Amino acid sequence: MGEEIMYKKYSLLLVLCNLVLLVSFCCLKISERSQYAASPAFQMKLREGMQEEEVSSRLGSMERAESGQRIIDYQVLERQGQTLTEAEFQVLCRIVEAEAGGEDINGRILVANVILNRVQSEAFPNTVEGVVFQKHNGRFQFSPIYDGRYNRVKISEETVEAVERALAGEDYSKGALYFVSRKGAAPDKMRWFDNHLTRLFQYGGHEFFA
Repeated sequence: MGEEIMYKKYSLLLVLCNLVLLVSFCCLKISERSQYAASPAFQMKLREGMQEEEVSSRLGSMERAESGQRIIDYQVLERQGQTLTEAEFQVLCRIVEAEAGGEDINGRILVANVILNRVQSEAFPNTVEGVVFQKHNGRFQFSPIYDGRYNRVKISEETVEAVERALAGEDYSKGALYFVSRKGAAPDKMRWFDNHLTRLFQYGGHEFFA
């Protein structure tokens, strides 16, 4: 009986020793990896890897820019499945500046929204240039085109930001396809808006209609 008890104690002690050795080995490996990760050589490798990704990203952007597409940090006009050329982007910025240069950033975004809504609508041309320069009964749709303000404006940074945000999907328009400044509109023009369209809301100096 005594020998059996001694054997069990010896077996238990041996198991405990093995567990201690195993835990010590694991701790040593973890410590070695931590020291390696903290070493200058390892950190240099990380920086080199990040730089390679950054360079690849920049090269990709340069290749896209050569195609004449407007490069924006987000996907341009993703909701419509199309992109704008640099020329179209400038047209959109210029009409927004001419129509809403005195408005705040949201007022400018709203004008850009209306242009883009028309691009989407089957009732209007399907390009920015087509919408901006469209004529109806021999008359341009936007007053800055026929009175020349479109060509005289200087595009501001705030307008560029507003257009880019609109292209990224920021939309407050509630689907509006028309806007007008009641204060500056001729009475017969306002009667047409009031009698033929649905007024949605007013923001700043513009009223928006569908």
